[in-house]
Amino acid sequence: MGLRPIKRGDAGTWQRLHEQNSDWLTPWEATLPKGARPAATTYRQMIQGLRRQAGQGRTLPFVVTYDGEMVGQLTVSGVTWGSARWAQVGYWLSREHAGRGTMPLAVAMVIDHCFEVVGLHRIEIAVRPENAASLAVVRKLAIDQVGVAPRYLHIDGDWRDHLLFAITAEQVPGGVVARLTDRSQPAP
Repeated sequence: MGLRPIKRGDAGTWQRLHEQNSDWLTPWEATLPKGARPAATTYRQMIQGLRRQAGQGRTLPFVVTYDGEMVGQLTVSGVTWGSARWAQVGYWLSREHAGRGTMPLAVAMVIDHCFEVVGLHRIEIAVRPENAASLAVVRKLAIDQVGVAPRYLHIDGDWRDHLLFAITAEQVPGGVVARLTDRSQPAP
């Protein structure tokens, strides 16, 4: 399992994964409410937007890989500096790779990067209560639920409730990857 920055050359794989996993991803995909400005309609426009935001220090877009092949995406967004120093993490993974520990490790790696390299203090993850796969990720990482956000994000055509999870740098002085690895080791 690995992570790398998303790039223009990922377009074909990204499109194929979305097409092959549309029934798996659609219930969790962000949509735009009526009257919103149109979103990027092509992969190239999406990448341009992500790169522009990354250049402004507001987003960190990654590709999740398995054996060198793209299997999902993980994006750190809403990066806020100043006295807050926090961001949100969102992710998706192909159905074929779900349940293998790929996404918990990817999220752990990104959180460690955000805390240790980028200098953020807090990471939040919003999960729909019905999304068992995504709930499994935050639970495996022992990230605390800090609240419930009614009608938080426009997902799959409507405003949806989300559970909010958060972790701070002080909670994981040795890093999230180390905590995940320690938890996955069998007891002596």
